[in-house]
Amino acid sequence: MKTKEMENIQQAFKEKMDYDELLNCMRCGFCLPSCPTYIESGKDEAHSPRGRIALMKAVVDGEIEPDEDVKRSLDMCLGCRACEPVCPSGVNYGHLLEQARDIIYQNKKPSLPARVIRKSVFYGLFPYQNRLISMTGLLGLYQRSGLQKMTQKSGILNLLPDSMQLMERVLPKVPTRKEMKNRPYHLPAITPKKKKVAFFSGCLMDTMFLHTNDATTKLLQVAGCEIVIPKSQNCCGAIHGHSGEKKKGKALAKQNIQAFEEAEVDYIITNAGGCGAFLVDYGHLLQDEPEWKERAKAFSAKIKDISSILVELDFHKTPLKVEDQIVTFQDSCHLRNVQRIFLEPRKLLSSIEGVHYVEMKDADRCCGSAGIYNIVESDMSMKILDYKMEQTKATNAKTIVTANPGCLLQMKLGIEKEGLSNTVRAVHIVDFLLEAFEKTNG
Repeated sequence: MKTKEMENIQQAFKEKMDYDELLNCMRCGFCLPSCPTYIESGKDEAHSPRGRIALMKAVVDGEIEPDEDVKRSLDMCLGCRACEPVCPSGVNYGHLLEQARDIIYQNKKPSLPARVIRKSVFYGLFPYQNRLISMTGLLGLYQRSGLQKMTQKSGILNLLPDSMQLMERVLPKVPTRKEMKNRPYHLPAITPKKKKVAFFSGCLMDTMFLHTNDATTKLLQVAGCEIVIPKSQNCCGAIHGHSGEKKKGKALAKQNIQAFEEAEVDYIITNAGGCGAFLVDYGHLLQDEPEWKERAKAFSAKIKDISSILVELDFHKTPLKVEDQIVTFQDSCHLRNVQRIFLEPRKLLSSIEGVHYVEMKDADRCCGSAGIYNIVESDMSMKILDYKMEQTKATNAKTIVTANPGCLLQMKLGIEKEGLSNTVRAVHIVDFLLEAFEKTNG
């Protein structure tokens, strides 16, 4: 029986979904081999891009109801957007997915626990850097006080799912509260100045992964960049946009656009593939708001990934050296599929003396992290990770390099899961490049 809730969702699909974009899908199936959930689900069409688009269109056309099966299909999607580069029609699948999820989550009343969690995370935590600093500070206390070792020895973590137990082990050693509070807002170039750039420091990147941010700014300074770090910037909004909280994502986008407009720089640099992809999409996100549309496009046009600017400024010609080792690269889905950056990281890695670069089979296939996907869809995430680790082991790599914090944690989780933590490591590309620079230049 059709409920009022379903009627509201169906009406919203008719009013808000981009029907022309839905019709762009020719159902040719070129997307199928690129879709991890289609492959790992035993080639279930409901878990393919083509199948999900067909479901969206059927809801709009009134052929099916927006029931739990439709929601489940959309929730199971990683949002990796690997289907987009291979689509001959150029379907913007990621935009359709965000529209559909937003409609469902804004019109479907969640359970009380889910409502509390979503409100706490999306509205109470990520938009407030001071709260993220406090949360990260508590994690640091847990790590440095000895409580983490006590907890691990006590066996209490055995009550958690296996993947969560592994995740607790691979969390990075977080900075102190003082380090997170004492952040620079302007840094000079330390070689002849070539560019003036702004740095998008992010939310988790400037707390949990603060040392990677510091490595990023150091590399930019060495490459000849004067750096401005706007104080009023905020979370990019990706976690909101991907999870059916588009309105809040738009609010954060506007705050960031305004913050960076005042900087007057050549580029806005990012070091997280997922954040960069959402920032690049601000023009689409705000396309229906005349007072913001052009400002959003101008902002997005300045977004540049750290690997891209380093190659542009010939950092790869700088003497760089590490101990002899096999290195492989795991693509960030959004860096590759949305920002279309994949050659630059490989060029940088291959320029380092001592690196024997080996390309991983299906390096462009999602690792299964996908924001919070590895938490909310753990079973599918682990299936995808198992395949990724098979390909990683085949390279015999000592070092797995990534370009996104979620990918980094997921690959560390895979290393731990496979019992390889004594022989293999995962590292963000900027940390690896700084390691090579400091080893060579003192």
